[in-house]
Amino acid sequence: MTVERDALGFDAPAPLGHPARAGIPEGHVPGLAVGERLPDFELPDANGQPIRLHEDRGQARAIVVFFRSAVW
Repeated sequence: MTVERDALGFDAPAPLGHPARAGIPEGHVPGLAVGERLPDFELPDANGQPIRLHEDRGQARAIVVFFRSAVW
């Protein structure tokens, strides 16, 4: 399997010209800048109860990690 790195530094087993690798439009920023405030969102916890990022953590700091998976 050949893994190719694109201009954004992402590695994937699909060739660079493959449609699955063309997900980010030209000129689109792929994410927030370091230190930029994340918009509030709601996700279920392990028990299915909704958790809101900014409301439920109070004054505690949080780290949110988004992992871009490989192209399957």
